[in-house]
Amino acid sequence: MNSPASDPAPLLECRGLCFSRNEEPIFGPLDFTLAAGTAIQVLGGNGAGKTTLLRVLAGLLPASQGEVHFQGRSVDQQHLVQGTAFLGHLPGHKADLSALENLQFTAALHASALAPEAALTDVGLAGFEQQQARRLSAGQNKRLALARLRLSAAPLWLLDEPYANLDRDGIALVNRQIGDHVNAGGAVLLTTHGAYAPPPVPMHTLELRA
Repeated sequence: MNSPASDPAPLLECRGLCFSRNEEPIFGPLDFTLAAGTAIQVLGGNGAGKTTLLRVLAGLLPASQGEVHFQGRSVDQQHLVQGTAFLGHLPGHKADLSALENLQFTAALHASALAPEAALTDVGLAGFEQQQARRLSAGQNKRLALARLRLSAAPLWLLDEPYANLDRDGIALVNRQIGDHVNAGGAVLLTTHGAYAPPPVPMHTLELRA
């Protein structure tokens, strides 16, 4: 008789995760898991460490204590960088390059099967291919950053205030992209301020307290 298959390891598992700055605790210890095909909304007031948590998970800051397991393996900062896509408060692309040039660079870096032009169309920036990123509005720059996400092969998206600077259509765009990514087997951690309708995906919450 064949033994039943064990449950797959979660995409992300954090054990006793802490971060301190100048010996002042910012968050933790945190214990949580994130399975493929699901999302977590990180809640908490100003100063609770929401952005810091996402930056730690993106490999941009070292954790003070704890372990991070990614796809069933204990990982360091370098492996987190390789497995995650981070969308922060800043757009993260080159201001002097055109919208298309920024996406061409991302597509080449990740060997994306999606054409950069198609990614621009998907986020409502068709016709802005040759516009320098510095000449785009705040909302258009956010859309360009969302297009870069579409070209990333990372299974884990870390989205810090993804609805900021977007109108109603832009908010709906974020929810569609999250839905597509989660439904394709990816996972998302996101922070939000304000009363936004959550994307229609399996969603859990993680509350941080200042």
